[in-house]
Amino acid sequence: MNLDLTGKTAVVCGSTQGLGYASAVELAQLGCSVVLVARNEEKLKETVTRLDTTKGQKHRYLVADFGDTVAVKTTIDDFVKSNTVHILVNNTGGPAGGTALHAKAAEFLSAFSNHLVNNQHLTQAVVPGMKAAGFGRIINIISTSVKSPIAGLGVSNTIRAAVANWAKTLATELGPFGITVNNVLPGFTKTVRADYVIASKAKATGKTEEEVMKDLVSEIPAGRIGQPEEFGAAVAFLCSPAAAYINGINLPVDGGRLGCL
Repeated sequence: MNLDLTGKTAVVCGSTQGLGYASAVELAQLGCSVVLVARNEEKLKETVTRLDTTKGQKHRYLVADFGDTVAVKTTIDDFVKSNTVHILVNNTGGPAGGTALHAKAAEFLSAFSNHLVNNQHLTQAVVPGMKAAGFGRIINIISTSVKSPIAGLGVSNTIRAAVANWAKTLATELGPFGITVNNVLPGFTKTVRADYVIASKAKATGKTEEEVMKDLVSEIPAGRIGQPEEFGAAVAFLCSPAAAYINGINLPVDGGRLGCL
């Protein structure tokens, strides 16, 4: 199986922690030169030093706040003027919780910009280089809610579904150029966001965090929550040469929790 990404460059967004960082780590281990993207430069400087360089990779970072779509576009446009990006991992923090009915229009608009508009700008910037190279991988880290909406995440459910359908459309458009577009859907995984969800549920229900965790795990056939590196491995595989014929899919990494195919 060919998993070698030596000589390839990956732009990984939201990559100083959580699932973005785990994906960057796995890509680096396969030989990829990784470009971390986040808004906190100090964290970026520290994180880039932790990536594997045993295959002679050159890891870098770009500072960009996904709350500013113009800045994101300018940053990636400047980067691709002198660099070819072979892999793009779109990832940013999810919208705040709450029902769809009570969400304000501004919440939907903000989430749409943070997720879909930024993804569009990033993709438009890197695709010409991918076409020229005859190799491209675009991965969107979204949510299992695209298959089964999650209660209490009205804005997120709506916007994640939009991103999933945008990606499926792109998969059809870009497939002829050796570029694949896939979505990876995280289930309950040990991240800072998961800790926040547990704490929020505990506060809302009056249960302890341990009780909330037990309830959540009871819904997972694997009997445990996932580890970030397990998710990152799925992302890295889809970016590899071995996954060249996998295109336009939603891949859950959730321990079997979803009740649908």
